[in-house]
Amino acid sequence: MITYILGVLCALAIIVIDRITKIYISSNFSLGDTAEFLKGFIDISYIHNRGAAWGMLSGQTMLLLLIPIAVIIVCIIALIKYGKNSKLLFWAAMLVLSGGIGNLIDRAFNDGNVIDFLHFEFWPQFPVFNVADCAIVVGSGLLLLYFVIDTVKDIKKQKQEKENADI
Repeated sequence: MITYILGVLCALAIIVIDRITKIYISSNFSLGDTAEFLKGFIDISYIHNRGAAWGMLSGQTMLLLLIPIAVIIVCIIALIKYGKNSKLLFWAAMLVLSGGIGNLIDRAFNDGNVIDFLHFEFWPQFPVFNVADCAIVVGSGLLLLYFVIDTVKDIKKQKQEKENADI
């Protein structure tokens, strides 16, 4: 039970931290400003992203509102249906859910834009991102890990059942 309470609190914290950082950046930087944050690692580069990662679907505001809503619904269904069976799936869904909500709030109330500000100095081609994006990426990685582990378990189970049937 404590895992689920912590998961909800973590998701709420991600949404709040995402909002606070976006408000701080938009209030203290001019659009296009860049400042060194962690020398050689991360810069603060304040931009508005009208698209998804790498600017994909730029300007497709309605689609970029509908996709996260669909993902949020899928996450909620996964949490209700499978969240109690797997802590890994639970945490993955909570991270994707909180990140999706963070960016959805931004896009809905910021004229279709998402405020991005974290930029890897050592990887200039990587898109500028934000706290919500971090949660989505980590959650997606955990979700991929969940499916790999689940697939391996299924293969082992099928192999064991086949061996037992052959005996």
